[in-house]
Amino acid sequence: MKTLVIIDAQNDFMPGGSLEVPGGDEIIPAINGLQEKFELVIATQDWHPQDHVSFASNHEDKKPFDTLRWHEMDQVMWPDHCVMNSWGAELHKALHTKKIEAIFRKGMDREIDSYSGFYDNGHKKNTGLKGYLRERKADKLYFCGLAADVCVQFSIRDAIDEGFSVTLVEDATRAIDDDEYQSIREELKSKGCSFVHSTEL
Repeated sequence: MKTLVIIDAQNDFMPGGSLEVPGGDEIIPAINGLQEKFELVIATQDWHPQDHVSFASNHEDKKPFDTLRWHEMDQVMWPDHCVMNSWGAELHKALHTKKIEAIFRKGMDREIDSYSGFYDNGHKKNTGLKGYLRERKADKLYFCGLAADVCVQFSIRDAIDEGFSVTLVEDATRAIDDDEYQSIREELKSKGCSFVHSTEL
């Protein structure tokens, strides 16, 4: 089954949000149009506690975009974002949600970040997304959402590793850093990810 996976289309990643992705709101019409082309539509949400380790505000000597060595991993320090039950964590008001059958929340453990919709960054816990997709017999995944160079790319990597057929809808995503995204794109392509425009579907 072809499935649309909407990654983190949340207020804090939109213009005016605490961790805005340039042009993040511009993808909402494309995502809304895409939903009508898929039998199964699911979404993810960053859903952090206020004391999350990734928030620079929780470390006296750190500022946003510094890095910290934490649990044997490099952790980027982010501005506070997508705090659970806050406006910033809500899905963008213009996003159609009628067809979204399930929402998988991630980043709820204060001790570890979770970019991918499938696993935390240490691959110690899973969100339940893989099992849900297997149960629904979803084998072809089409990704969209934010941000292309962070949560979207890590979700795609895990999906490929789990054996799903993976496609990124490029006009329905935006990156924080376009230059970095171009190198990420080539790597994802080499791993088997396909790329399409929403009008091709």
